[in-house]
Amino acid sequence: MSRTWFITGTSTGFGREFAIAALDAGNRVVATARKPETLSDLTAKYGDNVMTLRLDVTSQADIDAAVRSATDRFGAIDVLVNNAGYATIGAFEEVTGEQFRAQFETNVFGVIAMTQAVLPGMRARKSGHILNISSVVGLSALPGLGAYASSKFAVEGFSEALAAEVAPLGIRVVLVEPGGFKTEGLQNFVRGNNPVADYEATAGATVEYMSAMAANDSVPGDPKKAAQTLLAIVDDPNPALRLLLGSDALGVAQSKLEGLKANIERNAHISRSTDAVPAQ
Repeated sequence: MSRTWFITGTSTGFGREFAIAALDAGNRVVATARKPETLSDLTAKYGDNVMTLRLDVTSQADIDAAVRSATDRFGAIDVLVNNAGYATIGAFEEVTGEQFRAQFETNVFGVIAMTQAVLPGMRARKSGHILNISSVVGLSALPGLGAYASSKFAVEGFSEALAAEVAPLGIRVVLVEPGGFKTEGLQNFVRGNNPVADYEATAGATVEYMSAMAANDSVPGDPKKAAQTLLAIVDDPNPALRLLLGSDALGVAQSKLEGLKANIERNAHISRSTDAVPAQ
């Protein structure tokens, strides 16, 4: 079945692979980026099946114009892939308030605004898929990734609520949670502005590890294989809310579950002790 996909952040990385996979499968794709000139090769190869648009997800005017152009051209948006985003790295104290806000403007409020822009059309048709590209750190935060992880935790929260709200309307929401993948995003971090030596052994170790992975090309995930999973997801009439990508992501999530279970059991007696005594 041919669909119209609207994908944010398609200039490089996951977004580019998602767009190519969807187009190769015979779909129509609205490929967006802050610099649409980076998408000219898609137009040259795929012709009328692709529409390239300028889109900064922090601009409501850009979002409204892009959705309007997409629906004018293709009639409907069947699949929204909220992929645009970036990572700010550094210990919590090293990241400024301005950097935290900027992280949330793109990674959270941009996703919210895009989703709200396409929902009316999906509701009217009683169908659609919203694929929010989260991260395994949206389930389990690491030192040095507090800003990025908190933005992904926010996406996880509103997506979980949204999924329950729109499921009766025929709309499916999926949280895509990749582990480590070799994409340009791994090398394009924003670093915290206030270095603090006390965090070198914790946050610093995470940053060093990630930098080394990027430099040594030792990241385990294959973005092309990840893109194929999205094609399968939209063919599933009842997909699971969460899709972990990569064996490393699976391991992190399983460890998180075990730790959460142990935490709950450890404090269960305290939790129960706060119950009100029933009136006699």
